[in-house]
Order: sequence, then C-alpha cells, then structure tokens
Amino acid sequence: MFTNVWVKYLPVLRIVLKRSLAAEQQFTLNAPDFERAGHKRKSGYKFLIKLRDGRLSNVIVDMPIASSLATALLEDAAIKEMVAANEFHISMNAKYQLTIKHIPHHQEQLQAADVEEA
Repeated sequence: MFTNVWVKYLPVLRIVLKRSLAAEQQFTLNAPDFERAGHKRKSGYKFLIKLRDGRLSNVIVDMPIASSLATALLEDAAIKEMVAANEFHISMNAKYQLTIKHIPHHQEQLQAADVEEA
C-alpha cells in the first residue's frame, strides 16, 4: 500500500542515511502522498524501526507504513550495505517528520569482535 510512496523517497533516504552517520537527521515528508496511499488518519502515523546487521531488530508487522518502509530500504542495495555495517533507528511522528539516528555503539562492537578474532 505504501511501498510506491517509499520508493519515491529512496534517493533522499540514501543521502539522509549517509548524513546521519555524522549527526541525527530529520526531514518532513509530503503528507498528501501518504493520505492518498492509505487511509487518512487525523492523528497521522507514528512508528520506530530499528535496523541492525542488515535486518530489522524490532517487530513492525502491525504497521503497514513502517513495514513497507523497512522492505523498501532493505531491498535497496546501497542502503542495505549501510545497514549491514551500522545500526539505525528510524522514526516517524504524527507530523510526517522522519528522524534517522545512527547508533555508533554497534560499529564499535563489530570492531572489538574483529580484534578478538585476530
């Protein structure tokens, strides 16, 4: 239902994910895109997606808008590569603002594991 909307945003999401490696990023989505794609909700849509090790680390099955975003992100080769090496938390609030946070602790754990193996 929302997949086509998220595919439209993929080029921007690639850039914002890269920028989030340095600092938390936030941008406002076009609300009518989502209202046309699904049921219009006065309260908007809210969700949190946690991406780690190239996959989801939380359950979002009951939120079609979130699950379609996760699917679109993980099907994009460039984004999947970034997610495989980093941890990101992506949230959306009722005002259609998407916030992307890079969780740096995850990368430090990977480096420590590499040192232990050597």
